[in-house]
Amino acid sequence: MKIIISNKSEIPLYQQIKSQIKDAILKEELVEGDSLPSIRAFANDIKVSVLTIRRVYDELEQEGFITSKVGVGTFVSPGNMELLRDARRQMVEQKMQEMITAAKTLGITKEELNAMMEILYEEET
Repeated sequence: MKIIISNKSEIPLYQQIKSQIKDAILKEELVEGDSLPSIRAFANDIKVSVLTIRRVYDELEQEGFITSKVGVGTFVSPGNMELLRDARRQMVEQKMQEMITAAKTLGITKEELNAMMEILYEEET
């Protein structure tokens, strides 16, 4: 798992890390049962505080994406498929909202946008 963080970003480090782990789970780059690095090892690898990684892991666990077993490690949670489906929908909805905002700004009509979406969607299959 490759995590890229930016000190120049307005997004806090823990959120950058958390979103990349969550994206890896949603895209199935990390799957049920996969082990995540220990807090200390992960913090050392990406040069952040152990408190930052602790916060990331705590929040991901609260959201149901990972589970921690004391003395064993941290793992991608067993498939809560509804949680994953909903998170995937939210990710697509966010991208669609960005697309709609850009289209409105550029004067593209809903009909034109739908036509573009149909063409692009069909090309992907």
